[in-house]
Amino acid sequence: MSATGLRRTRTQMTDLWDSTIGKKIIVAVTGTILLLYVILHMLGNLNSLFGNGAGDARVDWYADWLRGFGEPLIPHAGILWAVRAVLLIALIVHITGIVQLTRRNRQARPAHYPAKRLKRSLSSRTMAVTGTLLLAFIIFHILQFTTLTIDVTPLKEGDVYANLYNAFQEWYFVVIYVLAVIFLAFHLRHGIWSLTQTLGWDSPSRNRPIRYTATGLSIVLAVGFASVPILFYTDVLDAPATATALLTTFSGVIS
Repeated sequence: MSATGLRRTRTQMTDLWDSTIGKKIIVAVTGTILLLYVILHMLGNLNSLFGNGAGDARVDWYADWLRGFGEPLIPHAGILWAVRAVLLIALIVHITGIVQLTRRNRQARPAHYPAKRLKRSLSSRTMAVTGTLLLAFIIFHILQFTTLTIDVTPLKEGDVYANLYNAFQEWYFVVIYVLAVIFLAFHLRHGIWSLTQTLGWDSPSRNRPIRYTATGLSIVLAVGFASVPILFYTDVLDAPATATALLTTFSGVIS
């Protein structure tokens, strides 16, 4: 692409970002990217439900597959880090757009003008709160299971199943994660609805199915995510194979 073409494209993107409708569209698109990741992430997490696999847990295989995807054409974990970069950019743009749109709406409102009272759902009224809490949780989640910085419980690189099992033997981690997915469900319910409005997909004949879809998808995601910590904590899912083997050996010694 020529320099003139690049300047024209840059100007068009700037104009799109500067306009209110353009900013809403970008927020909707980045929100869609994040939603698709959340769905895939939940499906990946559900690999934990297959148990310890006698030392070859399916979730460990899945995590290793993600890191090795694209080899040898692409360096180890290259695709994974590329996805993380896209998600980080999408998250930053999403948050920035929402903050700027909120500020623009407040500035456009006349001083001392009472806001029009609208009948709004709980998920709509709490978007700012749930969004802030989810951002804090994302940081916490990365520090715990990606960088392994929050090592209150034993954590080891690559031992995903064992890491999850050890973490979710602690009730407070279970509470944190279950509350987080509840906040996620509320946030997504209104977010999906807003997305369809921004992209012009809503209509009187489609509004009810869209609301039902948004609610249903939010519930499915919440249940899918919450099932992992709950099933680990209640011992429905077995301990890691190494821990089971050690316990068996120890029991044999003292018997």
